[in-house]
Amino acid sequence: MKRVTYYLGIALAVLSFASCRNGGKSIITPVSSGRPYEVMVVADDKCWMSPDSALFHVLDTDVPGLPQSERSFRISRVRPDAFNRSVRLFRNIIIVDIQDIYTQPKFKYTRDAYSSPQMIMTIQAPNQQEFADYVSKNGQVIIDFFTRAEMNRQVKLLEKKHSELISTKVKSLFDCDIWMPVELESYKVGKDFLWASSNLNDLNFVMYSYPFRDKNTFTKEYFIHKRDSVMKVNLPGEREGMYMETSDSIFLTTRNIAVKGDYAFEARGLWDMKNDAMGGPFVSHVRVDREHARVIVVEGFVYNPGKLKRDQIRKLNAALYTLQLPSEKEVSEIPVDNTISEEKVNKEEAEQNKQ
Repeated sequence: MKRVTYYLGIALAVLSFASCRNGGKSIITPVSSGRPYEVMVVADDKCWMSPDSALFHVLDTDVPGLPQSERSFRISRVRPDAFNRSVRLFRNIIIVDIQDIYTQPKFKYTRDAYSSPQMIMTIQAPNQQEFADYVSKNGQVIIDFFTRAEMNRQVKLLEKKHSELISTKVKSLFDCDIWMPVELESYKVGKDFLWASSNLNDLNFVMYSYPFRDKNTFTKEYFIHKRDSVMKVNLPGEREGMYMETSDSIFLTTRNIAVKGDYAFEARGLWDMKNDAMGGPFVSHVRVDREHARVIVVEGFVYNPGKLKRDQIRKLNAALYTLQLPSEKEVSEIPVDNTISEEKVNKEEAEQNKQ
């Protein structure tokens, strides 16, 4: 009898534990399916098979700053009547909702509705034409939304496991912190400069600083000038006359971004080794450390000849967002576009959908 009572108590404890809620979702929420940067679209044939197929063309665009063509996402599609329990576990979902009850197109999103981690974007529109126009006009919003969702997942992984060696070096050299992938095991130190690399040299991280002068610091021309002068001194090639430089500036793209609510300057492009055949893509974040009146540059670059580089450069880019200046706190999440409204998950409805 005692044994029966014991096991009954264990069973009740497990059921009680499983029925708890944590952060708005059950602790037994299924793990999401799908690969990183894979998006599933829920749309009927009329929308998906239309001549312009606006949403497909947005998702099918190339990632900027790569030496070869690589698509932004892997894309799959299901009809609304096939959006069942197993399909709902997908990590990135776009639901197309075209009904005449709506007066204008709109984006909204929910987190972890059926699995975790999960992001679901719903695109509402009153008709097919307004849907296509809205998606075409706001294509970059859609791309950035899911790119940031994936980078936030990478940041969470880095928070749990990152290179303590690189964090220690960054702290001693710059009084900063950053979470870089554990693969980066080798490093080289220069004046206000750090280079770290994986043993295969495919993943690389560079950090350097210089005094802040004026707002002209944040221009494409100044960035190239400063980057090339720093790399020439600190990253020479095997023989004299070889050094890293920025490739043709035509392929360099720059834009203003926000990191932890503060201004930052992002640059993407290609690098090569002067008088050598080496080269690849890079992404840089340029930020201002106001406390010390200096500019901090963090950069990830990839050397992976003959192979795809999209996921590697995105992995490094996510890590750049974890840079912690002396006066800052650790990064918790890269915010999504604040023009997209978040719709909180109905707990009871979500639990019923999972069953």
